[in-house]
Amino acid sequence: MSCPRTSVCLTPLPAGQVSRTPRILLSGQHQPTLLRHLDGFSRRKGQARAFLIQFAETCALLKQYGSDRFDLAVIQSPTAEEAGEVIGHLTRIARQGLITRR
Repeated sequence: MSCPRTSVCLTPLPAGQVSRTPRILLSGQHQPTLLRHLDGFSRRKGQARAFLIQFAETCALLKQYGSDRFDLAVIQSPTAEEAGEVIGHLTRIARQGLITRR
């Protein structure tokens, strides 16, 4: 039995927030997989742009970040016990968020 692929659909950041370099948080154990979710994101609107990327190995580290610290956060799916807390932190620290399968 095969696992379904994660569907990714990211909306553009508001115009007032794209003038600077987007800050992105990748949280999870397998960083190459998390980076693949960003493929094509830098070329929106026909312009290539650089990112400021920060890695966090565990979702437990999310509580240390301030509100609206990141433009985008890509996080590996939390366990059922952690889901409420992780989603709460995700919506607080990032303007957009994506939760991926492990």
